[in-house]
Formats: sequence, structure tokens, C-alpha cells
Amino acid sequence: MGGPASGGELVVRPLRLDEFGLRVDYFRQSSDEYLAKLGVDRELMPSREEWVGYYEEDFARPLAERETYHLGWELDGRLIGFGSTDNIEFGEQAFMHLHIVEEPRRGQGLGAEFVRRSVEHYFQVLELRRLFCQPNAYNVAPNRALQRAGFRYVLTAEMEPTVINPLQPITRWVIERGA
Repeated sequence: MGGPASGGELVVRPLRLDEFGLRVDYFRQSSDEYLAKLGVDRELMPSREEWVGYYEEDFARPLAERETYHLGWELDGRLIGFGSTDNIEFGEQAFMHLHIVEEPRRGQGLGAEFVRRSVEHYFQVLELRRLFCQPNAYNVAPNRALQRAGFRYVLTAEMEPTVINPLQPITRWVIERGA
């Protein structure tokens, strides 16, 4: 099935272990300006080796015991982004993150469609009842994508959503199974 404005085939699938470098490099190689837009502090990032090692250890655990779970987002067979979850309470809830790695692909409406497909995958595989997402409140693209994908606004607050985020304003969104 084609995606919005893409004319290409969109696929959401589990991220393979050999692809975790893409996720780590996305952050480590981004400009300081772009990281600020994401609400990420370069100084809070682990080294590439530590980060990849963490994901390798987590990936080796049984699914119900993992701290994170990752999806690859493909357009016409090319990996252009990823979704991930953390703070997983298997069978209950998790927190989702979404990133389109290829800059020219951002702003084309692909994010909302990848998010829709990811939600279904997370609900099924992690047996979730609800899924949250907390992008930086000033980063318009993910907030818009979540709204378009059917998430409901919960609140705006100051917090540190992950270990690579300093205190910042976030917007919390939720989607519930069957909604």
C-alpha cells in the first residue's frame, strides 16, 4: 500500500540487530540545531559503542523482558526511519518515539502513516492496552503526526522524557487499544 504523498510502498517491521547503528548514528551525527529541536542534549548521549552495546544486550532478552522494542520504517525497500518504545509494561503500556532519518522525507505526511502502522504492531506484539508519546512541545512535526494518527492530547509539562533529554516542555499523547 502506498503512503501519503509518497507514491511508494511503506513497510513497518521489527528492526534487525544489525540496523541499530542507524538509530544511534541518527542522533550522534545530527547537528546541534536539529538535536535542540528534538530536545536532545549531545552531552547526555552515551558513546556509540556503549549505546549499541546496550541495544544488543536488550535485544538478546525475551520480548516480555526487554526495556525497548524497535521498528524499522521502509519506503520502497529503503530504511528511512524508525519507531521505538521504552518504559514498556508488557501487556499494559509503553512510550513510543518516532524518527524519520532521511531529512528529505520529513514533512511529506509519512510520519503519521508510519505511526498508525507502528501502533498496531506495538499493540499486537507487546500486547499493549495504551501507548504514549511525549515529543518536545515545540517540535511541530511529531505532534502533528501523532494527532493525525489518532492519538489524543493528554497534557503539556516540563520533564526529562529519556536519558538523552534535559528538562524541557513535552506534549504527552495517548492512544488506547480499540480507539
